[in-house]
Amino acid sequence: KYILHDGPPYANGHIHMGTALNKILKDMITRSHQMMGYDSNYVPGWDCHGLPIEWKVEEEFRAKGRTKDDVPGAEFRKRCREYAAHWLDVQREEFKRLGVIGDWDNPYMTMKFESEAIICGELLKIAKSGQLYQGSKPIMWSPVERTALAEAEVEYADRRATQIYVKFPVRGEESSIVIWTTTPWTIPANRAVSYAPKIRYGLYEVTEMQDSEFEPWSKPGDKLIVADDLWETVAKAGLIKAANRLADVNPEGMVLDHPLKHMDGAEGKFDFPVPLLAGDHVSADAGTGFVHTAPSHGEDDYVVWISNQKKLEALGLDPKVPMTLDDDGRYTDILPARFQGLDVIRTSGKKRGQDGKANPEVLKALVECGHLLARGILTLRDAHSWRSKAPVIRRATPQWFISMSKDGLRDKALGAIKQTKWYPARGENRITAMVAERPDWLISRQRNWGVPITLLVHKDGRLHTELPEADAINGRILAAVNTHGVDGWFDTPASALMGDLDAEGWTKVTDILDVWFDSGCTHAFCLKQRPDLKPRADLYLEGSDQHRGWFQSSLLESCAVYGEAPYDGVLTHGFVMAEDGRKMSKSLGNTVAPEQIIRQYGAEIMRLWVASSDFTVDLRIGDEIIKTNVDAYRKLRNTLRYMVGALDGYDDKEALAHTDMPALERWVLHRLHALDGQIRSAYLAHDYKRV
Repeated sequence: KYILHDGPPYANGHIHMGTALNKILKDMITRSHQMMGYDSNYVPGWDCHGLPIEWKVEEEFRAKGRTKDDVPGAEFRKRCREYAAHWLDVQREEFKRLGVIGDWDNPYMTMKFESEAIICGELLKIAKSGQLYQGSKPIMWSPVERTALAEAEVEYADRRATQIYVKFPVRGEESSIVIWTTTPWTIPANRAVSYAPKIRYGLYEVTEMQDSEFEPWSKPGDKLIVADDLWETVAKAGLIKAANRLADVNPEGMVLDHPLKHMDGAEGKFDFPVPLLAGDHVSADAGTGFVHTAPSHGEDDYVVWISNQKKLEALGLDPKVPMTLDDDGRYTDILPARFQGLDVIRTSGKKRGQDGKANPEVLKALVECGHLLARGILTLRDAHSWRSKAPVIRRATPQWFISMSKDGLRDKALGAIKQTKWYPARGENRITAMVAERPDWLISRQRNWGVPITLLVHKDGRLHTELPEADAINGRILAAVNTHGVDGWFDTPASALMGDLDAEGWTKVTDILDVWFDSGCTHAFCLKQRPDLKPRADLYLEGSDQHRGWFQSSLLESCAVYGEAPYDGVLTHGFVMAEDGRKMSKSLGNTVAPEQIIRQYGAEIMRLWVASSDFTVDLRIGDEIIKTNVDAYRKLRNTLRYMVGALDGYDDKEALAHTDMPALERWVLHRLHALDGQIRSAYLAHDYKRV
């Protein structure tokens, strides 16, 4: 057998040139292996859960005057299932029109009840092995979508941001430490300031200010503590013309006041001491040499905060990470009433994704307190949701993670990468770097349409998978999902799942799984379940973006449960660009749809374009390229017609033994045999342009 395992497209909308390229490449591989004598059954699949479908269904209900909160969960999920089924059927016919051969009547789907049950079973295996944990740490959060996002769901784009320099008064002294940040809204969440022992810091006294159209926020006599290497940058930003360096400064042991301590309406909520904490992430490359530390909203901030628990407790500080934002990205009641309810990012309307009311109010409060040194605008490359295109924030929330280190998952994955054949070879370096540096795998989402995290949690923090009766409980959970789908989990009370055990104090988790975990389990509910396939695929084939997506999620899930990769080889292709090399965009009017080419020229032209291109890099398509392929197809077709015509009237009795053939014909057969070998080797190496 030779099995190419299909990466599931999303059941939402018509296919595009990228999905057409992908499916035709897969068909070329399975057909060529079938012709070489392999049993190469191609089973197509679809990814059916997730946010894009939720959004479309939410729009449908809103059009009928019902918000998502007005719709019962079971009704909402039913409509999501119907929506996915509709588009699955549409895409199936479009893929078949490309000439792709496969088991179209028996595809795999993440939303099949059996699939959902096996996905839950994989999760429960990971939980039972101790690799799953619940943590409260800053993760990427989309206020627009009201859910956590994994690395694979984030893209980076330029945006204009407000940068500010803020003074933190040193307790018991007349000086201030200066920090720099591009997220003013995180200042109310500040709990510490980080420094680096290797950096040289100085105390500077301002002696003269620059002439300015407005009154600067600093004045002669101000004493500021900054890294020596960054003083000129800070002085320029603060319109400081001259200053005297008074002394070296060792920040160790210093305690600061919060810059908003004395603002109007502070309610005493900023009276706590702000410690100086040493951090490896602090450098003198930019900013001030000090890092404003909000453990709720930054990975480095969080690490340095929890690493100094004893020091924090000695100062009377609670080391617990505060939850300063809610699911909508609005300030909670942990902060003074003045800030409560203010949004960091606008989540609706024409200005969705732009700064909300939080930044302006924080700036206003800093000016009132006299602790804003400077402000400005800069363009930075920041994380955005690849679905909504809106900026995402870092926010500490209770989430579920798979540890990359507890059971050696990172090492297992890196070892499996080395044992996999990568086409092209550079793919190995790319995914190795990603896995080597990636954080623990965030797998929870606060949404409705997806496979649930089927865990029962006791009020003391225990998971049901830690109980001696875990296997029996898991059996009841999986039976409910296998019979009723995901509703089997949501509709079955905890007491029924616990069986004869006392359910007092046990609650069901209501989060759902990241869809990348769903698709990462396709080997478990497709390859390992079907006798016409193999438990481990010979090849996975997708776009190069899947090194951080499906290739990686499949690798991690399989290594976490089975200790090996689910594939022997991985092949990647580039993206489809417009004829001039630019990205296709409706706004640019340079998009090309597969059905447009098929309607005008036929599917063969699409297939020839794929077969004759170097798919390992980005491919171009447009009118001239299509016409070139039309001409090539016409030549091929006419040549074949001539060859078939030349055989008209041929009879087997005319056949000659090889030894009786003229020398020229023997030479032609020899060349044909050599060509056959070249073509076979090219197919095995996936070098189709040589064919």
